[in-house]
Amino acid sequence: MARMLMKGTYNILIPLVLIYGIQAFEICPKLQGYLLLIDDVWSVETWENIRNWLPYTKGSKIIVTTRFQAVGAACSERDGTDSLHTIKVLSEANSKSLFNLGVSESRSSKYTIDMEKEEVHEEIWKYCGGLPLAIVTMAGHVACNPTKNNDDWNKMCRTLFPEQVVPLTLDGVTRILDYCYNDLPPDLKTCSLYLSIFPKGLTISKKRLTRRWISECFVTEKQGLSAEEVAETYFNQLISRKIIRPEDHSSNGKVKSFKVHDMILEYIVSKSSEENFITVVGGHWLMPAPSNKVRRLSMQSSGPKHVNLTKGMNLSQVRSLTVFGSQNRRLPFHSFNNGIIQVLDLEGWKGMTDKHLNDICKMLVLKYLSLRRTEVHEIPSKIEKLQYLETLDIRETDVEVLPKAFGQLKRLCSMLGGSKTPKKALKLPHEKNKEPMKALRILSGIEINEDSTAVASLHQLTGLRKLAIYKLNIQEGGQTFKQLRSSIEYLCSCGLQTLAINDEGCDFIDSLDTMSAPPRYLVGLELSGKMERPPKWIEDLNNLYKLTLSVTVLRTETFKLIQNLPKLFTLTFTLSVQKDDRDIVDILEENKLLTDREIVVPPGGFKSLKLLRFFATLVPRLSFAVTKEEVMPALERIDMRFQAFEGIYGIETLKSLQEVHLSVGNQADEITKFLVDELKDSPNHLAKEYAEKWPQIITD
Repeated sequence: MARMLMKGTYNILIPLVLIYGIQAFEICPKLQGYLLLIDDVWSVETWENIRNWLPYTKGSKIIVTTRFQAVGAACSERDGTDSLHTIKVLSEANSKSLFNLGVSESRSSKYTIDMEKEEVHEEIWKYCGGLPLAIVTMAGHVACNPTKNNDDWNKMCRTLFPEQVVPLTLDGVTRILDYCYNDLPPDLKTCSLYLSIFPKGLTISKKRLTRRWISECFVTEKQGLSAEEVAETYFNQLISRKIIRPEDHSSNGKVKSFKVHDMILEYIVSKSSEENFITVVGGHWLMPAPSNKVRRLSMQSSGPKHVNLTKGMNLSQVRSLTVFGSQNRRLPFHSFNNGIIQVLDLEGWKGMTDKHLNDICKMLVLKYLSLRRTEVHEIPSKIEKLQYLETLDIRETDVEVLPKAFGQLKRLCSMLGGSKTPKKALKLPHEKNKEPMKALRILSGIEINEDSTAVASLHQLTGLRKLAIYKLNIQEGGQTFKQLRSSIEYLCSCGLQTLAINDEGCDFIDSLDTMSAPPRYLVGLELSGKMERPPKWIEDLNNLYKLTLSVTVLRTETFKLIQNLPKLFTLTFTLSVQKDDRDIVDILEENKLLTDREIVVPPGGFKSLKLLRFFATLVPRLSFAVTKEEVMPALERIDMRFQAFEGIYGIETLKSLQEVHLSVGNQADEITKFLVDELKDSPNHLAKEYAEKWPQIITD
């Protein structure tokens, strides 16, 4: 981004004040001298309004940053241009490179563009004034409109840039955003406006967004695709159009979370306010009070000045309420019409208590309810009144057991509970379901013990696509043991796609080896805890994309068993049981003895594997076979988290490897620390041809 900075020299100011927010303009006039930093001013008008508030005090200094040359000029006009420091915009070469990269990233089989033939593309990036936001936004627009011809692009350039090639102002960038927004299909317009619910700078979960789209009926089944698949398609289109940018990726390679650029978000918030689509209260944006009834309310500030900002608003038509901020505050539940609220997202709200659930259970058409990271302890039986509920998220709460009434939620699709760190699980109700929950697709974070009578009806959940059991406490060979095994085998035959089981001592996972048929629909499999051996049928899972196994089966034979899985993207070896478990240590030592104290990754196979991870107290010596045949040819990254480490060898032969991440525990011994340092220093002792191929070693 182009940024200008007012600069100058000054003596020590007394008092020297660093203030964030609008309060600065109230305090500065009272000071004898001040140093004020104002970051990211977007327009001359905004600067003039700020300047009129500030006194001219001898010895004071104002530092302003902006993306726009016109703002920089306005800030420095009284002092001369010597106080203006311009950070150069992108050169023509870099602008063109960024534009072409943006187009390339946004391409797919649906959007293919011949850059050689489309000479008008050059004109587009030249008009963007070297501003990265403008360049990547136009690149996304070009990539997603493959049918447009030269005349179309020329017409667009004349519309957007009537002044030819001049430095872009805020108005120019806004014109670009406006043009790209108006070009969106109606469904994507709605989905992009929905982004205004989230605060500036927030890292947003993809699943949180797409589940809410579905609950708001913005996304439905279409042309043989499920609502979830359509939502995934829409989400990817927003990425291609550069409306959102990926922040983190899941271990399956898909985007896990994202952010929205500040200027794009401000545009979306403004557009959303104009259309009375979403009302934002508090937070970064100063939006006018809605003249119409509020339909979707986003409460973004936890400061005391914003507590009563809903006062005077007509909240009787609110159908969606989202609360951000961790402070304890009162919500105007009494102002809502319980008969129309469909989405209630209170994730992270510290004011949430069990008594609020009585009000929530009156919201009879509620579809999406998130109480994640709140202080709720118990779900009341009254929840059975929420007959339209599709998503219930109570992860990272103190809820330990579901009520008997849980089975009455016939439209529930996603039941999300428990927590991974620390490991906590949600007990199923002590009652058999009289009628199966046929709509249930995700059941995650549960605990199964000998008292779990609901296990007897688990096989009735034939629509289940993900089952994640965080804790098992059942007797080997007992009735619950047999019922659970039978249910899992049956659900796998019905289309279960993701199965996760953490077994710390029931020998349940080992019993899965004798399943009558391989679970061929699985794309994700996680078997953690104590295992003697991986199920042999794993080698037949041709659709498997993500595999997690206990480190207790980390041996050469395991790599040989799974090396021919054609789609395997991520392979993880992990250990979640207690560190002082001597059985685990004995198993690891025995595994090493089987292959001369070294685990060898054989050549050939693993054609699609890109991520290899080891999360355990002890990571034994690991070697990649050095032969003429390639070893893990697509592998890009290795992650290791450990207390003790015995070394990793042969990584210079991994032609695609880019990074090795090592997370060393604070109780690591001197040998482990020495081996880590040796690994980092290895390129200095290798021949040049190997040193140049050495991956980046990152430690923390």
